[in-house]
Amino acid sequence: MLDFFDLLAREATAAEFEQPVLAARAAGASAPEIAELEKAKLRALHVRAMLERRRRREEELSALYDTASDLAGLRDVDAVLRAIVHRARTLLNADVSYMTLNDTTRGDTYMRITDGSVAASFQSLRLAPGAGLGGLVALRGTPYVTANYATDARFEHTTDIDKGVGDEGLVAILGVPLKLGAEVIGVLFAANRTERPFAREEVALLVSLAAHAAVAIDAARLLTETRAALADLSTANEAVERAAAAHDRLTTLVLRGGGVEDVAHDLVDVLDGTLLVFDATGRRLAAAPPSLISPDPKMVAEAVAASRADGRSVQRGSLYVAAVVAGTDDLGALVFEPARPLSEADQRTLERAAQITALLLLFRRTVAEAEAQVRDELLDDLISHPSRDPAALRSRAARLGVDLDAPHVVVVADGTQITSWSRTFAASRSGLAMTREGRTTLLLPGTDPGQAARTVAKEAHRELGRPVTAGAAGPVTTPAADTPRPTAGTAGPATTVGAAGPDAEPLTVASAHREAERCARALVALGRTGVGASADELGYVGLLLGGGPQPDVPGFVTTMLGPVIAYDERRGTALVQTLDAYFAAGGGLARAAEELHVHVNTVSQRLDRVTQLLGAGWQEPDRSLDLRLALRLHRLSM
Repeated sequence: MLDFFDLLAREATAAEFEQPVLAARAAGASAPEIAELEKAKLRALHVRAMLERRRRREEELSALYDTASDLAGLRDVDAVLRAIVHRARTLLNADVSYMTLNDTTRGDTYMRITDGSVAASFQSLRLAPGAGLGGLVALRGTPYVTANYATDARFEHTTDIDKGVGDEGLVAILGVPLKLGAEVIGVLFAANRTERPFAREEVALLVSLAAHAAVAIDAARLLTETRAALADLSTANEAVERAAAAHDRLTTLVLRGGGVEDVAHDLVDVLDGTLLVFDATGRRLAAAPPSLISPDPKMVAEAVAASRADGRSVQRGSLYVAAVVAGTDDLGALVFEPARPLSEADQRTLERAAQITALLLLFRRTVAEAEAQVRDELLDDLISHPSRDPAALRSRAARLGVDLDAPHVVVVADGTQITSWSRTFAASRSGLAMTREGRTTLLLPGTDPGQAARTVAKEAHRELGRPVTAGAAGPVTTPAADTPRPTAGTAGPATTVGAAGPDAEPLTVASAHREAERCARALVALGRTGVGASADELGYVGLLLGGGPQPDVPGFVTTMLGPVIAYDERRGTALVQTLDAYFAAGGGLARAAEELHVHVNTVSQRLDRVTQLLGAGWQEPDRSLDLRLALRLHRLSM
């Protein structure tokens, strides 16, 4: 009996337990003694089997404990799953163990991890739902076992699966489901290359390992989702911080009286990118940094319409577009190219910047309209009511940056469509503009009315895309009321355009406006639409074609001869008579002297005085023709 205890103590093999019986028989033991030894042997083998089961159970419990420890310190889900698959192979003493997972995108099951596999075709297998032993386990959610897969008709055999199993040489297979609640997410397998059944305890052990594997997969999913949520939260916090910073900067910008350019630079500083600001006509108002992007105007127009309809910014390729609107009023757009994709909070910041831009543009428009109204009223008073208070007119003009005592020219252009442009054009040059009765009038600094008229016609044409005709007069050096123009038989100071003599009185804004209007009408009558010219340049043509139903004959005479007439009336001289005789004699001094009954030197001296009064060039053909007409009109009016 002691021999059996020794065998148990040293964990002998089952065959070794036959040795005491064989020895007793060899020693000639009696039959009862042999029978007793047989009973002792069976009891010892039973004890040995119990001890073996307990040892295996301890190994299984240790493996499950190690797996639980792995899960508690989960860092790498692949490492945990590989450990589970390896333990399944070891504990079940299997040739191969492996795990498949369901692919929700493709709707099938794929090989995830293998241990002990040697065939590449087996390692890359994919199982359709219900196909093979694994497909059936995944479909029904219960363990399946077969002692010989190739001959087992319970499973749906496919060419790919049978080839992979055959290449691996597998015969006996056990598969148990990986479950998360009632959902099957995959299958854990143990397989042998020889035919043998799997015991119930082995199935239970594999089920336990599968449960741990499912926990590991779920924990990994939760960990991934948690990390993603933390990353999203961090990104959201950064976006919120940027939004708060943008809000503070934009609010401060408005309070300190900043402009659209400041909005552009502040937004780029906060969101990091490139920004363009356009007005409603597509004109660029600001860029930060300057001129780095040039979006397609058609794309911008379509995006602005979409942004207005949605009330949100819209994305077009790498660009974000936010409409700048105030109610139903379209004011422009922000076009932003970020250095990185914009978050929801970043887009809200862009939209808020668009609102601030709308506020600033509305404020700018209101200020501009108010200033334009003031400028409009001042120019209207200069033309219509200059005698009310010249000092007050000077003071009002000075507050607008206009010096009425400096030389100015008056330009009259056809059409009211240039109102907005003309106000901007005049204000940028420290001038004034207004629109009345279908014509736009500009008061601009300068001494060359013809050049000013041509500039207005050219720039207005470029802005509007249609011809603009402009007439001009000047220069003007006083806002005071007109003094009476001299006519035949009357006395008083004269006014003239560009008079050179000390006796010449300068034009006022009102009188220059009348001449500029006549000049503009004359240009239209001549068919010279789209050009600019001055009253001086048109001469008598301006009188004939620009005077309307009642041509301003006295005004023309004064313009051409005013200083000479005034000189004669003050000094009692005969300069007008001398001029008349000079032209009648065809420019001959001797014949003129004979006609006047004076010496030739006297005629020459008188003509020198005329030159002082009218300026050089009065004898040129165009100018002399105007003077001769003015002399005849003056003579006829006496």
